[in-house]
Amino acid sequence: MKIKLFLFIVISTFISHAQEVSMPEKVNFYGGFESNSQWYLNDKGLNVVHPETPLRANSYLFTNLKYKDWIAGVQAESYEDQALLNFNPRYDKTDVATYFLQFKNEKIDLTAGYFYEQFGSGLLYRSWEDRALGINNSLRGGRVIFKPTAYFTLKSIYGRQRTGFDISKSEIYGVDTEIVLSDIFKMKSSELLFGVTYVGREEIVETIANPNFNSLTNGYAARIDFSHKGFYFSTEFNYKSNDAIIEVIDQIANDFIKPGNALLMNAGYSKKGFGIDASFRRLENMGFFSERIAKGNAFNDRIMNFVPSLTKQHHYNLANIYVYQAQPNVLLGDETLLKTGEIGGQLDLFYNFKKNSFFGGKYGSKLAINLSNWHALAGTFYLPKKDYSTEFLSFGKKYFSDYNIEFTKKWNSKLQTVFTYINQYYDKKLIEETDGLVKTNILGAEATYKFNDSQSIRVVGEHMWADYDRKNWVASTLEFNLNSKLSFFTADMYNYGNDDPEARNHYYNLGGAFRQKSTRIALSYGRQRGGLVCVGGVCRFVPESSGVSLSLNTTF
Repeated sequence: MKIKLFLFIVISTFISHAQEVSMPEKVNFYGGFESNSQWYLNDKGLNVVHPETPLRANSYLFTNLKYKDWIAGVQAESYEDQALLNFNPRYDKTDVATYFLQFKNEKIDLTAGYFYEQFGSGLLYRSWEDRALGINNSLRGGRVIFKPTAYFTLKSIYGRQRTGFDISKSEIYGVDTEIVLSDIFKMKSSELLFGVTYVGREEIVETIANPNFNSLTNGYAARIDFSHKGFYFSTEFNYKSNDAIIEVIDQIANDFIKPGNALLMNAGYSKKGFGIDASFRRLENMGFFSERIAKGNAFNDRIMNFVPSLTKQHHYNLANIYVYQAQPNVLLGDETLLKTGEIGGQLDLFYNFKKNSFFGGKYGSKLAINLSNWHALAGTFYLPKKDYSTEFLSFGKKYFSDYNIEFTKKWNSKLQTVFTYINQYYDKKLIEETDGLVKTNILGAEATYKFNDSQSIRVVGEHMWADYDRKNWVASTLEFNLNSKLSFFTADMYNYGNDDPEARNHYYNLGGAFRQKSTRIALSYGRQRGGLVCVGGVCRFVPESSGVSLSLNTTF
């Protein structure tokens, strides 16, 4: 185990210097190495005891070789002695994780091995990698992309999905076509695109002798994208055929079979200094996994589609305590806990005040307003029979809302400030399936002062008023960029309003980062608040912990 880790580091160090070795003409060699390690410590203040294996690391080494129209690549991964806390336990030890061989020119793209792909918005199928969330659901098999003309693209995929260092038991098929109608009809000032998708998942469930559902689950989708000058509009409808519902983790219901569907719409308009964007989405029973039994797992493992929360991705720490997670699944718990999906949307408005105006001042200012609102689907529910019928455009109980306004003001060539107000509504019982309703008001203020082109300081202050759960918080952050290579930070979140005096904890962190060309090293010490960590609207849960973190990232 130790030898594997040592060899992994030695090989990655050797390869990181391989670009210094001359390569044959037209042969390109490139890749990268990333390692995120944590030394967990005991923390009496948080009542945290470090795990049996306190020193852990997630490391990734990927290399690619390109020659003319051919590309070959391999990625090795190491989780020694174990993966970071609350990562998928299927990520274990050190091994080759993915590999591929690709041939690509202007008209044809052929891939064998592991690959990533997305059809449309991803509501029916998307494979991607996000190391911070522990997601890598690439497909091992084959992909063909055929583009005979500039206005027509045909994609086809087949394979089995990655899960840890293994693959899932099911087979996944897919076809996607996209036609740029505006090119065909030679529209000069408009763009019109039409696409259709098919995705099939073939999984034989051996634990059920006579299943009431087919082994093959079919998914279909159609989409339209249109834009004209500053206006744009897109819509996509997805349908998933009858399939077994998973209400209890690791249990497939043979008497609860329902189809699923999703509707997504987006429209907006933008011009210089002004923009408005509106999104609407309705999901019903749209959890889609390569193995049915994976639904409800805490690691986004074996997930086939991409269902992010459509809310503002806040950069304030306190605004990310009660963060919304999309609700595509079905749960008929009791009269107070009925979920078959979600319906709602968000609205974004941007406006730049002109320079030398009353609000703009000499250097101008910006206003951003975001409103998001999400509800359960309304309908009729039959608890004894485990069945339901929904109303397509009716709103049920409220899950979540986030109304926020942000004002950015540049005072001179060196100083810029940002003031933010956020109002949130978070139903813990419906979203987390626990208990309680939380309403918050958050104020945030930050100032950035640039001493010169490479040296700056940033100060952030935040306060949250919450009427339930852990109640009020206060937070602050200080960042200092010494130059283009070296930066430092310190931050603290204090739960001073907790009803339990012993739980009024500080979650402090301090550290720094160093950059040299394409290499970045970061070191920090502090506490991790337990809760959700989200990237791009997709989340994973992390436990409370305390310790030292080291991150290394380099490309070559």
